[in-house]
Amino acid sequence: MRWFFLLAILLVGCSWQHRVKFLSDEEFKAYYALKPFMEEDQQKAYLTTKTEEDRNAYLKSIKIERRPPIALYDVFYQYDEHIRQAIVDGAVQEGWVKDQVLMSWGAPYSKKKLVGRPATHSEMFVYKFEKQEDGTVLVFVPDSKTAYTAVERFRREVIFDDDKVTEIVEKPGWGN
Repeated sequence: MRWFFLLAILLVGCSWQHRVKFLSDEEFKAYYALKPFMEEDQQKAYLTTKTEEDRNAYLKSIKIERRPPIALYDVFYQYDEHIRQAIVDGAVQEGWVKDQVLMSWGAPYSKKKLVGRPATHSEMFVYKFEKQEDGTVLVFVPDSKTAYTAVERFRREVIFDDDKVTEIVEKPGWGN
């Protein structure tokens, strides 16, 4: 009986990731949008914090290196509700900044610098997508536990000039 109790404690201690189901709808949206900017220990601290007020205070306490530095909370909540909803919906569009794309689609599958463009700094993010039988579109995440059952695969190449989306090109298949 004692080993069962110890095993239960061990499993509960490892299950911090499952606490996401206790977040309110608004917190859930913010968490997944901000996750690309958080280290694993920050994700754990956020999810194991007891109240929404304390979780928001925690996000406000984390500073992201920008000029000037910005609180992690403000990376998402600086935008109006309709922009936050577009981020959550994955409705990336031209004119968005890099942070908005990262919050919406996560880290790109690949990225590369571009030369010969009319900007000081240009780069391309490549995202792989899968369209499901029911019409749902998923961003492909390497090493994900998601069961990918695509009826169609495609990629989107997002071109940033000076950290703003200037082009989104959709191409069939995943390419290389």
